[in-house]
Amino acid sequence: MNFLNTLAAAALSLVLLQANAQTEAPKGFQKGTITLADNSSVSGFVKDNIRKDASVAFVQQAGDKKKNYSGSELTGAEIEGTKFICINGDFFKVLCQGELCFLQKSSDASTKPSYNGNEAIFSSGTEGKINDYFIYNGKDKQLKLVSKKNVEEIAAASFAGNTAAIDKAKAVNGDLSQLKEAVEVYNRGR
Repeated sequence: MNFLNTLAAAALSLVLLQANAQTEAPKGFQKGTITLADNSSVSGFVKDNIRKDASVAFVQQAGDKKKNYSGSELTGAEIEGTKFICINGDFFKVLCQGELCFLQKSSDASTKPSYNGNEAIFSSGTEGKINDYFIYNGKDKQLKLVSKKNVEEIAAASFAGNTAAIDKAKAVNGDLSQLKEAVEVYNRGR
């Protein structure tokens, strides 16, 4: 009977170790979800290569073979609670979401080739550089680069009819990250 108890304990330990191995993130990966081009979502573990080459590596479970996805193959990703949206092959960190989104560019897909057979084609990606801020209207798919020079013009066009949001945008005083508050005011007024 003692031998059977030892054997049962060993089998249980193996089952528990196997279950634990499947929930632990592989080295360099974090819990996350990717949203494919067909808008289906898959949860698992994501390795962030966004700044490096506008892509992520994904495995559904520890031990699975990893698959790389470029920004042009995804509509979005979430890595440890940080949301990204993919537009024209580039990843944008979502700082505020609603009818209008306030985004920060996180990748540069213009240097990443795609292939038409053997021919390499370079996409222009999106305008701006990494860390630039954008206002994105998901309804009409308009992505507007915001700069210190055009912040009032972009705010007037994006927040039309919402004077509280326009006033908030005028008060950013060169700190474009504060434009997030104006976008939030606009979205609450909708």
